[in-house]
Parts: sequence; C-alpha cells; structure tokens
Amino acid sequence: MKNYVFADLFSGCGGLSLGLTQAGLVGRFAIERDEMAFRTFAANLLDKTGVKSSFSWPNWLEKKAWDIEELLELHLHDLTHLRGTIDILAGGPPCQGFSFAGRRNEDDPRNLLFKRYVEMVEALQPRALIIENVPGMRVAHARRNVVELQPVDATDRKVSFYDKLVESLSTAGYKVDAMLVNSSEFGVPQKRSRLIAIGVRKDLCNWLDGGILRAFKLLDEEKARQLELLGLPSTVTASDAISDLEIDKRPLVDCIDPESPKRFLEASYRGPRTAYQRLMNEGQEGPMDSMRLARHTDVVRGRFAKILQECRKGVRMDDASRQTYGLKKHRIYPMSASEPAPTVTTLPDDILHYLEPRILTVREYARLQSFPDWFAFKGKFTTGGKRRTKECPRYTQVGNAVPPLLARAIGSALCRLLDEVDKAQGAATKVHSRPALAMG
Repeated sequence: MKNYVFADLFSGCGGLSLGLTQAGLVGRFAIERDEMAFRTFAANLLDKTGVKSSFSWPNWLEKKAWDIEELLELHLHDLTHLRGTIDILAGGPPCQGFSFAGRRNEDDPRNLLFKRYVEMVEALQPRALIIENVPGMRVAHARRNVVELQPVDATDRKVSFYDKLVESLSTAGYKVDAMLVNSSEFGVPQKRSRLIAIGVRKDLCNWLDGGILRAFKLLDEEKARQLELLGLPSTVTASDAISDLEIDKRPLVDCIDPESPKRFLEASYRGPRTAYQRLMNEGQEGPMDSMRLARHTDVVRGRFAKILQECRKGVRMDDASRQTYGLKKHRIYPMSASEPAPTVTTLPDDILHYLEPRILTVREYARLQSFPDWFAFKGKFTTGGKRRTKECPRYTQVGNAVPPLLARAIGSALCRLLDEVDKAQGAATKVHSRPALAMG
C-alpha cells in the first residue's frame, strides 16, 4: 500500500495523528497552540528516543506550539509550496462552543477556527479531509435551547457551524459529508459519539463508486476488519480496559513524576490480563507514566463507596441522587465494569471507578481513550479556576483527544479510498493511451 501523507491541525496531544500513523500514514506537520499539549505530542511522535519519527517535518517550520493564525500569517507561502504533497488534511477544531456538555456559546471565538481550517485547505489543496467534532456541531444554536436542523426553504433559518463549514469547503472545491460514529464499535472501551466529517476533492469523487458516501461505507467495513486484526472482542468493557490498573492490594509507591507535587502515590503495576490490556501494554518498558492516584479524604472515599453500593452504574446520577449524597456537580457517572465507559471528558471528577471509591488516573483515562501505555503525557495533571480556559493539563489533553483506535480506522478507510481513486484513474489512463487498431 502507498504511504499516504497527512497534516494535522488542532492536533492536541496527538490522538488523531497517532491513529493515522498506526494505519500506515506518514505525517508532514501538526499544529497545536497549547504548549503543554504540544509537548506531549512532540515527546511521543517527534522526539521519542530510539524510535523513528512518524513525521517528515519541513525545515522551515519550527517544532513548537503554533497558533494557526500566526502560521498562516508567517508561512502561507511555504504552505502553498506543499501543494500536491499532502494527501489528507486532518483536524478537529476545538469543540467547547458546540458541546452539549458545555455552555454552547454561539459567540465562542473557538467556533470560528473552522474558517482558519478552510484557509489551510485552500493553501494545501489536499486530496481528502478529516474533521472530527462533537455531535453538537451539526445542531444550530438557539437563544434558550438547541433545535435540530430541518431542511426548510426559509432564508432566515438558523444554520449550524457544520452547514457553514460544508458550504465553505464546497466553494473551495470539496464534497463533504458526515456521520455520527460510536467509538466503541472500533475497539475503544468508551461510549463516545463523535461527528466524523470526510471531504474529498470534487474532481476525485467522480472516480469513486458512490461518490463521497464510499468513504463511510469503507469506514463501516473497518469495524470488523480492525477488531479482527487487533484480536479484540466486539465490545471492550471498562473492566477489560483497566482492571489491571485497580489498586487491589497492590503496593503503593511514591509518585516521582517531576511535574507532580510531592505526597502523591501510585499503585505498582503487575502486568496485563486481557487482550485489550496486552494490546495497550505492547512496547511499554519500565514504570508507566501518569499513574498518580487522587488524594481523597476519608469523607470523600466514604461518599464514593456508598454511591458505588447504592446507585445504578453506567448512567449519570440524576438530580435527586446527587442531592442525596450532597454532590453539586451536574455530571457524575459511576462506571459499570461490564460496559464501555461513558464519554471521557476533560474533568477528572466526572467519572467514578466501577469498583474502587475514587476517580480515575490519567493513565486509566488514556486506556479508555485507547492510548497505548508507552504514550507519555506532559504538563500539569490538573488545573482550575480561571486557568482552566487557558491551560491544557493532562486530564484535559486526554479528554479532548480523538481515540487513536477510531483514528486508525478512519485512516485505514481513507487509504483504501485513495487506493480506489488511483486504481480507477490508472485504468482510465491505460484505456486512453491504448493505440488504435489498424484497419485491415
């Protein structure tokens, strides 16, 4: 198979890039504005000791955290010189302004970053596009609630940011469609639904059986293909994913992470138990990163223990239950061991462990997102107050990431799609270049 080349915008800590490289693609560059998230990205995908980089980074682009507007201002000429070398441009613009879990602020400036994405598309003119976002991107904002879009002729109807994006990309020469994808169907131990939009240059769509919809047919086929290839069951449960990380009378040792304050502990590791755990632990050497346990008070541990005993697992606690236990948080999920985890968010206290009265570690979050154990996270573990909107600590990095196993399936599907385009174009070229038969 040809080694297709991609670039990653709004890359975060690298979940999408990691999955694409696992699918056999080669990275050209990645853009991420947060310094902590880019440190994680670089440590794993650019600078890992003894491992060949997954990226062929351009000499003119400094390996640092970049704001996309700054990049376009300083390097637009360099970007246009990459035309014809980038097969896939990937990127998930920040989703906080669209998310139903957040405040859905129509005026959130992050909502308009898709315009910068379109400018990058126009500069690079890749063959295909990947855009990952929350389902709310396809729903129009309303003043007091949200309304599903309906196909109406009224010119004053509300339009979603997804509609605006599709219109802009169509003008730029791309056919775009999207589908809601559940990550758990691709081996990710998490009920995480995301809007996956795929774009293909209009001139290439003509070579596909079914046009742009061929991409989603291939993605659907990747579900079974990937599970079989990786040796995973049809559903990976929370227990399948993190049972080997339970404390379970294991010795506790000091957390010596240089970016963690002192007096935190972590549990020593004894090894994987399930097929998923063995897959995630493959290639890991030495102590695992980001295993730090939260320091709960006895009161908090007691409250969590009662919740695990008395409340239904696998669903969000309702208002009455939260009042019963004196909880002010709106979103708290006691996990079920026998189901995929709920959607991992950026807040560490949104999810309770299915067995132990505590929140999850960053490493457990990463396992539920399908990050391998060798993938190390950089920066603070958590942040709070006003810094929460400006910093991207480890829990936030993991919660914002595209699950690598989902990204791997998307990458594999698009490689097959581009193979089909190349094959069809090659066959047509042979027909047109065949010499005419001499008349006898």
